[in-house]
Amino acid sequence: MKQTLIAVTMGDAAGIGPEIIVKTFADAAFIAEHPSFVIGDAGVLRRQATALRLELDIREVGSVADLVIEPGVLAVLRADGADELPADLPIGAVSAAAGRAAFDAIRTAIDLAVRGDIAGVCTAPIHKEALAAARVPYPGHTEMLADLSGTRDYAMMLVNPTLRTILVTVHCSMLDAIAKLSVETELRIIRLAHRAMCDLGIERPHVAVAGLNPHAGEGGLFGREDLDIIAPAIELARNEGIDASGPWPGDTVFMHARRGRFDIVVAQYHDQGLIPVKLGGVEDGVNITVGLPFVRTSPDHGTAFDIAGQGIADPASLRVALQTAHRFARSRANHSSVIGA
Repeated sequence: MKQTLIAVTMGDAAGIGPEIIVKTFADAAFIAEHPSFVIGDAGVLRRQATALRLELDIREVGSVADLVIEPGVLAVLRADGADELPADLPIGAVSAAAGRAAFDAIRTAIDLAVRGDIAGVCTAPIHKEALAAARVPYPGHTEMLADLSGTRDYAMMLVNPTLRTILVTVHCSMLDAIAKLSVETELRIIRLAHRAMCDLGIERPHVAVAGLNPHAGEGGLFGREDLDIIAPAIELARNEGIDASGPWPGDTVFMHARRGRFDIVVAQYHDQGLIPVKLGGVEDGVNITVGLPFVRTSPDHGTAFDIAGQGIADPASLRVALQTAHRFARSRANHSSVIGA
């Protein structure tokens, strides 16, 4: 069970995380197919389930060994060293207590995953201001996951039912994104893209690399980055046996990927990769951290403080993220069993 067990971190208790979690776990058939538990505050989840009038037995456990995965039961593991959150925690507002609790849950999940007690983590949304208020020394999930697991080679991948994309640069200005491009960085992301698709069970994935400039530079007329940086990295990847191609014009490569020509697209900067994914609908989008020693997925939305506590949050993206985590975990488990046979 450890090879496919997924922990869901509760996220910021003042946001919609607890609501979408209890709504997801109230679907007994779904959880039966996707065995999971929550790391967080049982009291917060009980109050949320009660407010929504959900028939859900929320049981706090002391360790992964004590987990009960059965229909109608939500097993909750308290994070190591975490204090119980107050019943009057303000909903829809920045809270240092909620930020600290969110971080404690993530830290505990990472420890369990690194030890091999779980296959992966599906993270409910956290709030950057709440983390800062709690003096957590990380701006977000990705930095926590990488640093606390000792991972140095990682990237953000976004997927929906028709498209997969991985980012060379993420949260920075366009000027900084261009400055960060190098043959080594491109090659590293192409390798991670190839590895992620192999983890999904695709035997020979086709990795398409988007160009940086319009028309992929038009032979150097619109800048030389595509010729001098991206193309050499693709050639090096091909020499390693990776089926990589490009650089492809950014305005058409995602269309071809949706039609099945490519398994994944390497995007050069944040909006180049996220716009086509989010056009497919935020409810179907999943954020995946590639390169970690365990599976990590997250819904493609934030804490939504503006609707928190109203009972109207849609759990669809969390469900897809949890499904995706299990898909990766099962594929990795099957791949490992084949290698070991």
